[in-house]
Amino acid sequence: MSLQKKDDYDHKAWLKEKDLTPVETTFLTALIWLDKRFRIVDYLELLETLYYRVNLQMPKSHTEQYDLDNKFWYWYPLYTLGFFSTLAYVVAAISGALLGFYYTPSAVGGAAGEATAAYDQIAFIMTDLQFGFMLRSIHRWSAQVMTAAVFLHMLRVYFTGAYKEPRELNWLLGIVLISLTMVFGYTGYLLPWDQLAFWAGQIGVEMSLSIPLVGEWVAQLIFGGFSLGPSTLIRMYILHVFLLPFVVTSLIAIHIGIVWVQGIAEPH
Repeated sequence: MSLQKKDDYDHKAWLKEKDLTPVETTFLTALIWLDKRFRIVDYLELLETLYYRVNLQMPKSHTEQYDLDNKFWYWYPLYTLGFFSTLAYVVAAISGALLGFYYTPSAVGGAAGEATAAYDQIAFIMTDLQFGFMLRSIHRWSAQVMTAAVFLHMLRVYFTGAYKEPRELNWLLGIVLISLTMVFGYTGYLLPWDQLAFWAGQIGVEMSLSIPLVGEWVAQLIFGGFSLGPSTLIRMYILHVFLLPFVVTSLIAIHIGIVWVQGIAEPH
Protein backbone atom coordinates (compact mmCIF):
# COMPACT_ATOMS: atom_id res chain seq x y z
CA MET A 1 0.00 0.00 0.00
CA SER A 2 1.45 3.38 -1.01
CA LEU A 3 1.92 6.17 1.53
CA GLN A 4 -0.79 8.31 -0.12
CA LYS A 5 -3.34 5.48 -0.03
CA LYS A 6 -2.39 4.67 3.57
CA ASP A 7 -3.03 8.30 4.58
CA ASP A 8 -6.41 8.22 2.83
CA TYR A 9 -7.29 5.00 4.62
CA ASP A 10 -6.23 6.40 8.03
CA HIS A 11 -8.31 9.54 7.55
CA LYS A 12 -11.38 7.58 6.50
CA ALA A 13 -10.96 5.18 9.40
CA TRP A 14 -10.57 8.06 11.84
CA LEU A 15 -13.73 9.73 10.52
CA LYS A 16 -15.69 6.48 10.86
CA GLU A 17 -14.56 6.06 14.46
CA LYS A 18 -15.94 9.46 15.44
CA ASP A 19 -19.61 9.95 16.09
CA LEU A 20 -19.99 12.85 13.69
CA THR A 21 -22.97 14.42 12.00
CA PRO A 22 -23.04 14.51 8.19
CA VAL A 23 -22.23 18.24 8.27
CA GLU A 24 -19.19 17.68 10.50
CA THR A 25 -18.03 14.78 8.34
CA THR A 26 -18.32 16.86 5.18
CA PHE A 27 -16.45 19.77 6.78
CA LEU A 28 -13.59 17.60 8.06
CA THR A 29 -13.32 15.74 4.74
CA ALA A 30 -13.06 19.04 2.87
CA LEU A 31 -10.51 20.33 5.40
CA ILE A 32 -8.37 17.20 5.02
CA TRP A 33 -8.56 17.46 1.22
CA LEU A 34 -7.49 21.12 1.31
CA ASP A 35 -4.79 20.47 3.90
CA LYS A 36 -3.09 17.89 1.68
CA ARG A 37 -2.82 20.44 -1.12
CA PHE A 38 -2.47 23.85 0.61
CA ARG A 39 -1.31 23.05 4.20
CA ILE A 40 -4.39 24.74 5.62
CA VAL A 41 -3.87 23.38 9.12
CA ASP A 42 -0.35 24.80 9.32
CA TYR A 43 -1.60 28.27 8.46
CA LEU A 44 -4.50 27.96 10.90
CA GLU A 45 -1.96 27.15 13.62
CA LEU A 46 0.05 30.23 12.63
CA LEU A 47 -3.09 32.37 12.90
CA GLU A 48 -3.84 30.85 16.32
CA THR A 49 -0.30 31.64 17.50
CA LEU A 50 -0.61 35.19 16.14
CA TYR A 51 -3.92 35.64 17.96
CA TYR A 52 -2.44 34.65 21.31
CA ARG A 53 0.60 36.85 20.80
CA VAL A 54 -1.62 39.83 20.04
CA ASN A 55 -3.73 38.98 23.07
CA LEU A 56 -0.62 38.95 25.27
CA GLN A 57 0.19 42.48 24.10
CA MET A 58 -2.87 43.83 25.89
CA PRO A 59 -2.19 45.01 29.46
CA LYS A 60 -3.59 42.86 32.24
CA SER A 61 -6.52 44.08 34.26
CA HIS A 62 -5.97 44.74 37.94
CA THR A 63 -8.00 41.60 38.70
CA GLU A 64 -5.71 39.45 36.54
CA GLN A 65 -2.48 41.12 37.63
CA TYR A 66 -3.05 41.06 41.39
CA ASP A 67 -5.48 38.10 41.58
CA LEU A 68 -8.13 40.20 43.30
CA ASP A 69 -11.51 38.89 44.34
CA ASN A 70 -13.19 42.23 43.77
CA LYS A 71 -13.64 43.07 40.10
CA PHE A 72 -12.06 46.30 38.93
CA TRP A 73 -13.25 47.25 35.48
CA TYR A 74 -10.39 48.11 33.17
CA TRP A 75 -11.40 50.05 30.09
CA TYR A 76 -9.66 48.19 27.28
CA PRO A 77 -11.14 50.31 24.44
CA LEU A 78 -8.70 53.06 25.42
CA TYR A 79 -5.92 50.68 24.40
CA THR A 80 -7.34 50.14 20.91
CA LEU A 81 -7.24 53.78 19.79
CA GLY A 82 -3.97 53.18 17.96
CA PHE A 83 -5.49 50.32 15.98
CA PHE A 84 -8.63 52.39 15.38
CA SER A 85 -6.60 55.28 13.93
CA THR A 86 -4.64 52.86 11.72
CA LEU A 87 -7.88 51.32 10.46
CA ALA A 88 -9.27 54.80 9.67
CA TYR A 89 -6.02 55.58 7.82
CA VAL A 90 -6.40 52.45 5.67
CA VAL A 91 -10.02 53.37 4.83
CA ALA A 92 -8.97 56.94 3.96
CA ALA A 93 -6.12 55.63 1.78
CA ILE A 94 -8.35 53.23 -0.18
CA SER A 95 -11.15 55.76 -0.68
CA GLY A 96 -8.61 58.45 -1.59
CA ALA A 97 -7.03 56.19 -4.20
CA LEU A 98 -10.47 55.63 -5.76
CA LEU A 99 -11.14 59.39 -5.76
CA GLY A 100 -7.81 59.89 -7.54
CA PHE A 101 -9.23 58.20 -10.64
CA TYR A 102 -11.60 61.13 -11.14
CA TYR A 103 -9.77 64.14 -9.67
CA THR A 104 -7.75 66.59 -11.77
CA PRO A 105 -5.25 68.82 -9.88
CA SER A 106 -5.66 71.76 -12.22
CA ALA A 107 -6.39 75.40 -11.36
CA VAL A 108 -7.05 76.28 -15.02
CA GLY A 109 -10.23 78.24 -15.67
CA GLY A 110 -10.25 80.15 -12.41
CA ALA A 111 -10.12 83.60 -13.96
CA ALA A 112 -13.06 86.01 -14.12
CA GLY A 113 -15.09 84.06 -11.60
CA GLU A 114 -14.97 80.79 -13.52
CA ALA A 115 -14.72 77.49 -11.66
CA THR A 116 -11.41 75.69 -11.87
CA ALA A 117 -10.99 72.23 -13.36
CA ALA A 118 -10.26 70.85 -9.89
CA TYR A 119 -13.51 72.25 -8.51
CA ASP A 120 -15.44 70.99 -11.54
CA GLN A 121 -14.13 67.48 -10.92
CA ILE A 122 -15.18 67.65 -7.26
CA ALA A 123 -18.64 68.77 -8.37
CA PHE A 124 -18.75 65.90 -10.86
CA ILE A 125 -17.80 63.40 -8.15
CA MET A 126 -20.43 64.77 -5.77
CA THR A 127 -23.32 65.08 -8.20
CA ASP A 128 -22.84 62.93 -11.31
CA LEU A 129 -20.54 60.05 -10.39
CA GLN A 130 -22.38 56.95 -9.19
CA PHE A 131 -21.72 56.56 -5.45
CA GLY A 132 -19.39 59.55 -5.71
CA PHE A 133 -21.02 61.43 -2.84
CA MET A 134 -20.70 58.36 -0.62
CA LEU A 135 -17.08 57.78 -1.67
CA ARG A 136 -16.02 61.33 -0.88
CA SER A 137 -17.95 61.26 2.39
CA ILE A 138 -16.19 58.05 3.43
CA HIS A 139 -12.84 59.63 2.63
CA ARG A 140 -13.67 62.81 4.53
CA TRP A 141 -15.10 61.15 7.62
CA SER A 142 -12.40 58.49 7.84
CA ALA A 143 -9.79 61.26 7.75
CA GLN A 144 -11.57 63.12 10.54
CA VAL A 145 -11.99 59.95 12.60
CA MET A 146 -8.29 59.22 12.13
CA THR A 147 -7.34 62.69 13.38
CA ALA A 148 -9.59 62.38 16.44
CA ALA A 149 -8.38 58.83 17.20
CA VAL A 150 -4.71 59.84 16.94
CA PHE A 151 -5.32 62.78 19.29
CA LEU A 152 -7.14 60.60 21.84
CA HIS A 153 -4.45 57.94 21.48
CA MET A 154 -1.78 60.51 22.36
CA LEU A 155 -3.82 61.60 25.40
CA ARG A 156 -4.15 58.00 26.58
CA VAL A 157 -0.40 57.44 26.22
CA TYR A 158 0.35 60.64 28.13
CA PHE A 159 -2.08 60.16 31.02
CA THR A 160 -1.14 56.50 31.53
CA GLY A 161 2.58 57.34 31.52
CA ALA A 162 3.26 55.10 28.52
CA TYR A 163 5.70 57.67 27.07
CA LYS A 164 8.29 56.97 29.77
CA GLU A 165 11.45 54.89 29.46
CA PRO A 166 11.94 52.70 27.45
CA ARG A 167 9.15 54.01 25.19
CA GLU A 168 10.30 57.62 24.79
CA LEU A 169 11.48 57.05 21.19
CA ASN A 170 8.06 55.75 20.17
CA TRP A 171 6.45 58.75 21.90
CA LEU A 172 8.56 61.11 19.78
CA LEU A 173 7.64 59.09 16.69
CA GLY A 174 3.97 59.48 17.67
CA ILE A 175 4.41 63.25 17.87
CA VAL A 176 5.84 63.21 14.34
CA LEU A 177 2.90 61.10 13.15
CA ILE A 178 0.23 63.38 14.63
CA SER A 179 2.02 66.37 13.04
CA LEU A 180 2.02 64.64 9.66
CA THR A 181 -1.66 63.83 10.18
CA MET A 182 -2.33 67.57 10.49
CA VAL A 183 -0.37 68.16 7.28
CA PHE A 184 -2.38 65.41 5.61
CA GLY A 185 -5.61 67.15 6.57
CA TYR A 186 -4.38 70.56 5.45
CA THR A 187 -3.19 69.44 2.03
CA GLY A 188 -6.43 67.53 1.45
CA TYR A 189 -8.45 70.59 2.51
CA LEU A 190 -6.90 72.61 -0.32
CA LEU A 191 -7.51 70.10 -3.12
CA PRO A 192 -11.14 71.15 -3.94
CA TRP A 193 -9.70 74.61 -4.72
CA ASP A 194 -12.85 76.44 -3.71
CA GLN A 195 -13.12 79.62 -1.63
CA LEU A 196 -12.49 77.81 1.64
CA ALA A 197 -9.43 76.12 0.17
CA PHE A 198 -8.13 79.41 -1.31
CA TRP A 199 -8.26 81.34 1.95
CA ALA A 200 -6.93 78.41 3.95
CA GLY A 201 -4.02 78.34 1.53
CA GLN A 202 -3.52 82.09 1.91
CA ILE A 203 -3.36 81.68 5.68
CA GLY A 204 -0.73 78.97 5.15
CA VAL A 205 1.34 81.33 3.00
CA GLU A 206 1.19 84.05 5.67
CA MET A 207 2.17 81.56 8.38
CA SER A 208 5.11 80.39 6.29
CA LEU A 209 6.29 83.96 5.70
CA SER A 210 6.18 84.60 9.46
CA ILE A 211 8.89 81.98 10.10
CA PRO A 212 12.15 83.76 10.97
CA LEU A 213 15.03 83.60 8.48
CA VAL A 214 13.65 80.81 6.26
CA GLY A 215 10.04 81.99 5.89
CA GLU A 216 10.30 83.11 2.26
CA TRP A 217 12.14 79.94 1.27
CA VAL A 218 9.45 77.77 2.96
CA ALA A 219 6.64 79.70 1.23
CA GLN A 220 8.27 79.26 -2.17
CA LEU A 221 8.97 75.56 -1.58
CA ILE A 222 5.54 74.55 -0.25
CA PHE A 223 3.20 77.05 -1.93
CA GLY A 224 5.17 77.93 -5.05
CA GLY A 225 5.48 81.62 -4.18
CA PHE A 226 4.10 84.37 -2.00
CA SER A 227 0.60 84.11 -3.46
CA LEU A 228 -1.55 81.16 -4.47
CA GLY A 229 -1.58 79.86 -8.01
CA PRO A 230 -1.68 76.68 -10.12
CA SER A 231 1.70 75.60 -8.74
CA THR A 232 0.24 75.68 -5.22
CA LEU A 233 -2.44 73.15 -6.11
CA ILE A 234 0.09 70.88 -7.81
CA ARG A 235 2.31 70.97 -4.73
CA MET A 236 -0.58 70.16 -2.39
CA TYR A 237 -1.59 67.27 -4.66
CA ILE A 238 1.94 65.82 -4.75
CA LEU A 239 2.26 66.11 -0.97
CA HIS A 240 -1.16 64.60 -0.30
CA VAL A 241 -1.10 61.75 -2.81
CA PHE A 242 2.55 60.83 -3.36
CA LEU A 243 4.87 62.01 -0.59
CA LEU A 244 2.86 61.85 2.65
CA PRO A 245 1.31 58.38 2.13
CA PHE A 246 4.71 56.72 1.74
CA VAL A 247 6.25 58.60 4.66
CA VAL A 248 3.29 58.10 7.01
CA THR A 249 2.84 54.42 6.10
CA SER A 250 6.52 53.73 6.75
CA LEU A 251 6.45 55.54 10.10
CA ILE A 252 3.24 53.74 11.15
CA ALA A 253 4.90 50.39 10.35
CA ILE A 254 7.93 51.34 12.47
CA HIS A 255 5.65 52.63 15.25
CA ILE A 256 3.62 49.41 15.36
CA GLY A 257 6.80 47.33 15.14
CA ILE A 258 8.23 49.04 18.24
CA VAL A 259 4.94 48.49 20.11
CA TRP A 260 5.06 44.83 19.10
CA VAL A 261 8.58 44.45 20.49
CA GLN A 262 8.05 46.44 23.70
CA GLY A 263 4.43 45.52 24.39
CA ILE A 264 1.70 47.91 25.52
CA ALA A 265 2.65 49.71 28.72
CA GLU A 266 0.75 49.24 31.95
CA PRO A 267 -0.51 52.48 33.53
CA HIS A 268 2.09 54.07 35.81
